[in-house]
Amino acid sequence: MPFRKYGPHLYVLIFIAIGFACRAFAAAQEEVELVPVHAEGIENVFRIGESLYSGSAPDSGAAFESLKRLGIKTVISVDGSKPDVDAAHKAGLRYVHIPFGYDGISRERALEIAKALQSYPGPFYIHCHHGKHRGPAAAAIALMCTDGSCSTARALEVMKAAGTDPRYKGLFRSVEEFARPSSDDLQKVAETLPEVAQTDDLTQAMVEIDRHWDNLKAAKAAGWKTPPDHPDIDPAHEALQVVELYREIGRMQAVSKRPEDFRQILKEAENRASGLEKVLREKYVPAAIAATFSVAGESCTECHTKYRDNK
Repeated sequence: MPFRKYGPHLYVLIFIAIGFACRAFAAAQEEVELVPVHAEGIENVFRIGESLYSGSAPDSGAAFESLKRLGIKTVISVDGSKPDVDAAHKAGLRYVHIPFGYDGISRERALEIAKALQSYPGPFYIHCHHGKHRGPAAAAIALMCTDGSCSTARALEVMKAAGTDPRYKGLFRSVEEFARPSSDDLQKVAETLPEVAQTDDLTQAMVEIDRHWDNLKAAKAAGWKTPPDHPDIDPAHEALQVVELYREIGRMQAVSKRPEDFRQILKEAENRASGLEKVLREKYVPAAIAATFSVAGESCTECHTKYRDNK
């Protein structure tokens, strides 16, 4: 009697339960567990797939030796700075340079990443500068190319798990819209990809600003003194280098064609960096230095938000 009375309802409940179980199983299948890897001289290193790693730029012989010990055969840089090809060769590694910006990965660049995975020996190490944004985005695309079962949702989770900032909408969009290349697509890409790609002067200048800004962050961590592990860093001199680079950018012909508000942001950034240099050379007042450093950093954030991150 109870079954006759509640039978239809029980069937409905069973079907609902099965539906929830299927969705839970699918969600579990999409979960991504990045394996953190310790590698001397490199930060944010993760193993993403059986033969795929991502992280920050290797900037020393010891860093390349760390990659060698991991079994890496080919290093793929998506950063704008010039790769240290000689150091890589000394460790027996090959380099491929496929630079792109924070605004996203073009189809051309995505196909070059796929071609590198096809043409060069693995395992692969993919890096940008810090290993948190462009590198994981490229690695997510690489995972989709090497693992036929990797869904778009899972690739996006790779980026999130690696710490990619959601403000970089272009990077997430590139992965979300990525379609696996056909054999015909890959045949159109050159067999040999450059170890050092040609980049424009503006990109190179921005790379240099980023490097000096990282040095200033190291000085900040050391109480606005020369860091013990980086005796070559003079905080005031680092700020001066940023000022000069902004001035150099302002003189570039390509910048003269940019919108007026871009040039205004650039000039304001130069002025703020100059203010930082001044306060670093004056009487040592950590609070004043920190405040000026924060203001100078706002120029980078403003420019990146408007012209780099959200295209």
